[in-house]
Amino acid sequence: MAEKGKIKLAFYWAATCGGCDVATLDIEEKILDVVAIADIVLWPVAMDFKYQDVERMEAKSIDVCLYNGAVRSSEHEEIAEMLREKSKVMIAFGSCACFGGIPGLGNVANREQIFSVAYKETPSTVNPEYITPMTEVEVAGEKLTLPEFYDTVKTLDQTVDVDYYVPGCPPVVDRINDAVGIIAKYAETGELPPKGTVVAFDKTVCDECPREREEKKLRRIYRPYEIKPDPNKCLLDQGILCMGPATRGGCGSQCLNVNMPCRGCMGPTAEVKDHGAAVLSMIASVLGLEGEEKMSDKEVEELVSSVNDQLGTFYRFTLPSSLLRRVIIK
Repeated sequence: MAEKGKIKLAFYWAATCGGCDVATLDIEEKILDVVAIADIVLWPVAMDFKYQDVERMEAKSIDVCLYNGAVRSSEHEEIAEMLREKSKVMIAFGSCACFGGIPGLGNVANREQIFSVAYKETPSTVNPEYITPMTEVEVAGEKLTLPEFYDTVKTLDQTVDVDYYVPGCPPVVDRINDAVGIIAKYAETGELPPKGTVVAFDKTVCDECPREREEKKLRRIYRPYEIKPDPNKCLLDQGILCMGPATRGGCGSQCLNVNMPCRGCMGPTAEVKDHGAAVLSMIASVLGLEGEEKMSDKEVEELVSSVNDQLGTFYRFTLPSSLLRRVIIK
């Protein structure tokens, strides 16, 4: 039971790697600030809680829920709906909850194709009877219903109403501290930011990146391991595919600070509806494809083919939240 005067806080993980839960511990001593103002009533990754305990709670008895992970199964969806009913404030925490994240790339295939790869086609798999996850099993004569693996990965706000968003894969310490600040202020005053607030910056990653940008045209895209980049110059100018110009800032350009390009995990800025399309447009202009009528078919093909796995690159974290949402499979 929560102590008198403390708010009730819930954490939940769905289709995710667990990095968001680990990241909450990166705030170090500030975790004591959370303990001082809140009692955790659900956190499956860290403590032994039962869903039945949450079911018995009254509606809106949980003050704040931080939900990380995409919605991949019926269990994820049911728990999201239950936590939305029980919580006053629902926060999409991390790229998977906000945009679909890496699990969202499952939308390039359907359930049957995914099962075939996971349970049959891989060289290390020995499964001659091709046994795959089932929705019903019988144990000791009793039929049990198991979670259904959905064809389509969804974001949290495609499933339930979301109040706030904390993007990142995982969210960086500064943004987690901002979220803790929001929770602390809510506990003290009952005040909250405007609904829909994204706990990050409005400007792009490029705006916080210290590298020098020339915005020159490129004739080739390199993979990061193929060249040794200059640490002072824009990686995109050096031919390394970087999502920074179309990605929301607030991460402190941490990847760029260690000579790695932005992958786009913070998602789009407020002005962008489709992150992947915005990145694709930006890359097309950098490659000079707007002048493709002056190029031979072979030159255009070589430029485009220099970007490996276009869909997986441009929509790495945002496919379920994009205008595409998924690949149509007949």
